[in-house]
Amino acid sequence: MRERQILLVEDNDNDIILTKRALIKANIRNGLVIARDGVEAIDYLYGKFQENSGDERLEPILIMLDLKLPKVDGLEVLKRIRDDKRTCVCPVVILTSSKEDIDLTRCYELGANSYIRKPVNYVQFVEAIRQLGLYWLVLNEPPPADNIRRTTS
Repeated sequence: MRERQILLVEDNDNDIILTKRALIKANIRNGLVIARDGVEAIDYLYGKFQENSGDERLEPILIMLDLKLPKVDGLEVLKRIRDDKRTCVCPVVILTSSKEDIDLTRCYELGANSYIRKPVNYVQFVEAIRQLGLYWLVLNEPPPADNIRRTTS
């Protein structure tokens, strides 16, 4: 059985590179799928992204979601994740530079599991990603993917 992957929804190339480095440094070995806008994230989650590659789509073990995205913003992606039975219990961590209280409040209203403001400092950013990965991928006990599909079908 393949290891479940992390879905990183991020349009900033520097943040993608930093996130990859931080996960490697923390010995987080789950695969990383990158969606560069809200449309790619939705397509990945609901199967369209995988049609061209022929890969079997697996629900991600964790979604790291930026808010300020092209095409479809992060709040709309989060709403769709929570509204769909296939993804409604998948952990979603908002990873954003937004300092707007309204964004923070709205994310929790829509069902975000966590809200992290991206540190500007490289060392702090790497440490934030390391802690996020260790908690959600090592300490946290996710529901079994097979049970989710069975009980929500």
